[in-house]
Amino acid sequence: MVVQQCRDGGGARAARALAVAGVIAVTAGCVGGSGGGGGSDGSGQRAVAAERPLDVLGRAAGVLAEAGGAEARTSMETAAGGTRVTIRGEGTYDFRTQMGRLKVVLPTDAAGADDRRPITELLAPGALYMKNRGAGVPDDKWVRIDTTALEDGNLVTGGVTDPMAAAELLRGAADVTYEGKSELAGVTVHHYRGVADLNRAARAASPQSRGALSAAAKGFSKDAVPFDAYLDEEGRLRKVRHRFSFASGSREGREGQEAAEVTVVSTLLLYGFGAPVTVKLPDEDDIYTGEIRQG
Repeated sequence: MVVQQCRDGGGARAARALAVAGVIAVTAGCVGGSGGGGGSDGSGQRAVAAERPLDVLGRAAGVLAEAGGAEARTSMETAAGGTRVTIRGEGTYDFRTQMGRLKVVLPTDAAGADDRRPITELLAPGALYMKNRGAGVPDDKWVRIDTTALEDGNLVTGGVTDPMAAAELLRGAADVTYEGKSELAGVTVHHYRGVADLNRAARAASPQSRGALSAAAKGFSKDAVPFDAYLDEEGRLRKVRHRFSFASGSREGREGQEAAEVTVVSTLLLYGFGAPVTVKLPDEDDIYTGEIRQG
């Protein structure tokens, strides 16, 4: 599920690459707030709505680490050149260890087939492991990707934004507005809207996330990432939607032409806090090191 954001491809090509995430190979030519005292509502919970938005968002990743494990649902929608596709995932994630296991389902028509098996992804600091990778990879083997070497730091490559990276991005928030209170799956949440700066987020991130976010800060054409975040009364992130943008246009024979922009909207839903999370990384013998055919 390696999607390389080659700058010499067209917008439609980039969209197709993201859509058939389990089929595209790594190919040549691709580059691999402040702390503030929170108020209390008298019940021991933080009065989230009474705090400065930047303080609430800057603390979100740490609050999730305290919460431990959670269940997660993800979706990633890509639009470019008139093409729109959505990749969905579901699984569990441990914010203390920053490790998770997700099953990712590709669109039925993304690769011209209806019988594609879900791709299993293991998320770990600095690494992404994939099974049922396809494109010539044996069924019993995993593909390992160094996320710190990816152009996007695995914010979009795997078809899933790493849950901790999604939370850490909020450390780079600016221009935040509080949009009010609402309900999400029966839980009261507070809605914040703003723009995250990739460079700022990378500098403020935990050591485990810093390498991938630093790569993303260098690889994306825009440092600004608009977001909508929904946090519960305890300051736990319940939902976050990021809008990533990058340019994709041919360099050959198109001087003076503006590169096409690819937009990726990544949504993360978190629930079932305290859920047990078991992730066993593959042994070296189980990792495929051969050539991956391009689908």
